[in-house]
This record gives sequence, structure tokens and C-alpha cells, in this order.
Amino acid sequence: MAEDKKQGILEMEDDEIRKLYEESFKENIPKGGLVKGKIVKITDREVIVNVGLKAEGVIPLNEFDDIDNYKVGDELDVFLDDFEDEDGLAVVSKKKADFIMVWDKIKQYFQDETPVEARVIRRVKGGLMVNMFGVEAFLPGSQVDVKTAVRFDDFIGQNVMVKVIKLNWKRRNIVVSRRILIEEERENIKKKFFGSVNENDIIEGVVKNITEFGAFVDLGGVDGLLHITDMSWGRLSHPSEILALGDTLKVKVIKMDKEKERVSLGLKQLTPNPWDDIEERYPIGQRVRGRVVSLTEYGAFIELEEGIEGLIHISEMSWTQHIKHPSEVMNIGDMVEAIVLEVDKSAQKVSLGLRQAAPDPWDGIEKKYPVGKKVSGKIINLTNFGAFVSLEKGVEGLLHISDISWVKRINHPKEVLKKGDKIDCKVLSIDREKRRISLGLKQLETDPFKIFIKQYKIGDNVTGKVTELLPRGVVVNLEKGLRGFVPFHHLAKKGIKKPKDKYKVNEILTLEIIDINEKGRNIILSERIYQEKLLEKEKEEEKKLIEEHKEQIEKESTPVMEELIDKTRILEEHEKTEKEETKEEMNEEKVEEEIKEENKDGEEKEMEEHTSVKEETKEAEEED
Repeated sequence: MAEDKKQGILEMEDDEIRKLYEESFKENIPKGGLVKGKIVKITDREVIVNVGLKAEGVIPLNEFDDIDNYKVGDELDVFLDDFEDEDGLAVVSKKKADFIMVWDKIKQYFQDETPVEARVIRRVKGGLMVNMFGVEAFLPGSQVDVKTAVRFDDFIGQNVMVKVIKLNWKRRNIVVSRRILIEEERENIKKKFFGSVNENDIIEGVVKNITEFGAFVDLGGVDGLLHITDMSWGRLSHPSEILALGDTLKVKVIKMDKEKERVSLGLKQLTPNPWDDIEERYPIGQRVRGRVVSLTEYGAFIELEEGIEGLIHISEMSWTQHIKHPSEVMNIGDMVEAIVLEVDKSAQKVSLGLRQAAPDPWDGIEKKYPVGKKVSGKIINLTNFGAFVSLEKGVEGLLHISDISWVKRINHPKEVLKKGDKIDCKVLSIDREKRRISLGLKQLETDPFKIFIKQYKIGDNVTGKVTELLPRGVVVNLEKGLRGFVPFHHLAKKGIKKPKDKYKVNEILTLEIIDINEKGRNIILSERIYQEKLLEKEKEEEKKLIEEHKEQIEKESTPVMEELIDKTRILEEHEKTEKEETKEEMNEEKVEEEIKEENKDGEEKEMEEHTSVKEETKEAEEED
């Protein structure tokens, strides 16, 4: 029996014990999935975990966000992928375990669109990685903020509220957005703001940005524009003169556009408008005192009080000086006195006069410088059209180029005048309103043209010296500097195409006046008519002498007279014969030319006929 029992034990050892052992071993082998692990070692790069049956797995240190909170002996949930790999180690992951444990929770947040808090752990390409319920999620750069220029490094280590916008179970991918929450928050703030704030309300804000044209004020989630023109009633060159970033200030809502979500703010509107009673405080003619705040090419701006500025135009700065720029008489910061000339309340403009605060040298100018009076002055400027002459301080007259000389043709005053010279002139006219005095130099002497037309008339003879040879005629100098013109067809010399062919400068000519134009001050002369009349006169005188001589001879002796008559008749016949011969010669020359022309035509005709015959002969020969 003992042997039977022993035999049974041996049989059990051989079959059942092996089976029971294998089954008990299988029951203690962990299955894949979530298992409990125990930390047995922590190194600089990894954590070694025992997952049972002396099987150990290795978890990289980067799967622990808070490794400092773990120590050897601590238990934690891990995901078992495989009990043994090539190296005999269990393949485990803490990240997968964390992901599986919180997946349902994250999925619920995604479906409910509920914000969740996450901690930014590091920066990656394209954005940031955040830790949420112990698992990592990706926060794209475009979803970090509504602003484009954001420093991602500033977010590392911070807790931020995000919303889950994408889930992928297979890739275990979670994408979150911070920007959506900011936009939703802003939208709610805008709705609340535009629903409760109205125009003319006074609200508080913080200066968040300053530009050249104004400042943007944060009104608690809504930005309003405070334009530079609405900051002060006075002059501002830049908003930074009265504002700084971060300043808290009260402003007035002067305009709202709810559709475009724009708000215009005003700071100066919180104080009374100084232009409301401007006409009562600054009546025309009142003497005022102010500070120069700006200089331009056309004038200077004077601050009379805060928010009120007046313009002194450059033309109202001096009675006596020709001012090219206001800086010649004043500088920024100077205190000046002026007279109010005009007030325009609607345009918010005040015109001031600086010179009106001093005596006007033009008062009583007509009595001091009556028309026709001879005056003395100093040439202070020369221009193309004349010379400015200073008669006294603040009083100048213009000597026009046309009033310098009666007879000289002047192209520029500098030909006869010099800056700084003293000169005598005659007052021609005065315009008190335009502050102009016209002066004349030539008017100090009698007009030589008037003297000339009193002494000479059309048909009189004069002597002139050639000064210019023009294609259309000759210019001559007459007495007292006057000039006359001889047209080309009134020149006497024959066989010329241009006056310079037979005339020379400085040549003296005797001429007859054929026209005088008083309005144009022109004297037209003729050499041809003068010589024709002179020749006619000589013939008349010769004829007269002959008649006188004839009468004398008749008295003394009739035969002698007859002989003289015969000689005269012979002379006349001889002249007639010469004319006829000259005519015949001309006719003969003409006939000869005609004959030559005919001969030429005949020769050409014969040549053509000869050529024709030659060509016919050649053709006949070719035919043979």
C-alpha cells in the first residue's frame, strides 16, 4: 500500500505536478495592458520598474513630468506592451498608461467644449507642448494667442487655460487651443461693452499703445482710439507730450460704431471749449501778449492761452522790412505783443498783427511824397523789371525799367544803376492800400522825342549815323540819342540783297522823315526818297539855269541863242539815239539768245533723229 501511495505521488509528479506548476505560473504572469509597477531604480536617463515575476521594464525619464515626486519603492500605473523583449526586459510605458487613464476624461472635455487648465512644459517645432491630466497635448503656435508676435519661451512653466479642439485615439494625439478662449472672452467683453456704454459716457482706460496720430486705450477688453486732435485744446506735436504707456485716464466716448466695433475717445472734451466765448475775450483791435510756439514759412503761431493760438502772417510782421522767414524777427519761446486783426470762431482761427503794434510809416504818405515831387533815395535792390529805392525806413519806391531812360534800350537796370547808389527820382504815383510808390528817373528831364516832333515834321531832312544793319533795314542814331529806322526798300544804294552788302556801321546818311508814330515813339526815314528829291531838285535848278541863261543870251544875241538851241536839240537827239541803240542792243541780245536756243533745240532734234536712224539701221542689220 505504501508502494502504491508512493507510485501515485510519482505519477502525480510526472503529470499533474508539471501541469499544476505551469497553470500556477500562468496565473501569475501579468497580461498586456494597464498593470501596477514598482520602482526599483532611478538613473539619470531612466526609471526601472518591476511589473511582477521578477520582470523588470525600463521607462525613459522624459515620460515623467515630475520625477522629483517619485522615489524607489513607489508604485505607479504603467502600460505593458510585451512581457519580454530581445533583451529580456518587459516593454512598459508610463505615457500610454497616463493617456488611457485620462482619455475618457479628456474626451468628455472635448465633447462639452469645456476649458481645461494645462501646464506648458516645453517648446517644440511649430508650437508648445502642455501637460494636461498627466498627458501631453500639442498647442500650435497659431493657437497660443490672438497676437502674431508672441514669445513662446515666456509661456514655459506657466499654467494656461485651453480648449481641446482635436483628438486622435490611434495616434494618441491631443491638440488644444488657447486662442479660442481668448477670442470668446473678448467677444463676450465686446458684447457687454457695446451693450452698456453709449456716446458721451465718461469711462476709464489704460494707454496700451502710442502712435504719431494718437493713442490706443484699453477700455477693459475693447480698444478705443484717442486721436491727437482730441487730446488737448492746445497744440501737440506728439501724444507722448502728455501721455505714457500704462497711464490710467478718464476719457469721453465721442463716437461709437457698433457694427465695426470702433470707439473714438476724447480727452479735451472733459474740459470747456476755450473757443466758445473767443470773440468776447479777444475783440478786434485788442493788444495781446503770447508765446511763440511754432514758425512756418508763411508766419508764426502765438499761444495766447491753453488751447488758443493766433497766427501772425509774415506780411503782418513789419512795416519796414522785407521778411523772408519769421525766424528773422522772432524765435520759438519768445514772448511777443500783437494786435488782434480777425477772429473766426467757426474755423477756430485768430489773425494777429505784429507791425500794427508799432507806428505805420505810411500814414500821411500822400502829403509827404506828393505826385510830381523830386525825391532822393538809396538803391537797395535790382531786379529784372526795375530797382527798389529806399526813401526812408519802411518806405520804398519802385523805379521801373521803362522809366529809367527816354532813349536808351535797357535790358537790365544793372546796365545803368548800381546797388547802394544814391539817386534822384520823381514821384509818379502812390497806392496807399497796396503800399506802392512808383518812381521815374527819365521824368526829371524833358522827353527828347517831344522836342524832336516840335522841331521836325514829315518831309524834313535829318542826318543819322548807322548803328545797326538788319535784314529788314538800317537803324540810325539821330540827335539827343533818338533812333530812327530806314526800311530796306527805302535805301538808295542799288544792287544789294542785304543792307550790310554796301552799308557800314557809323556811316553818315542824309534822310527824309516819312513817318512819325508818337504812340510807338517810332521815326521812319527814307534815303531813297531824299536822293530822288535831291536829284529832281538838281534837275530843276539846272533847267532853271538854262532858262535864265537862254533869256540872257536872247537879250545879247539871237544867233548865239539859236546855236545854243541847236546844241540842246543835238544833245537831246543824241540821248534819244543812245537810248534806242541801247534798246536795239538789248533786242539783239535777246534775238541772239533765241537763236542760240533754237540752234540748241535743232541740234538736239538732229541728234535724236541721228540716233533714231542709227537704231533703225542696227535693227535692220540684226534682222538680216
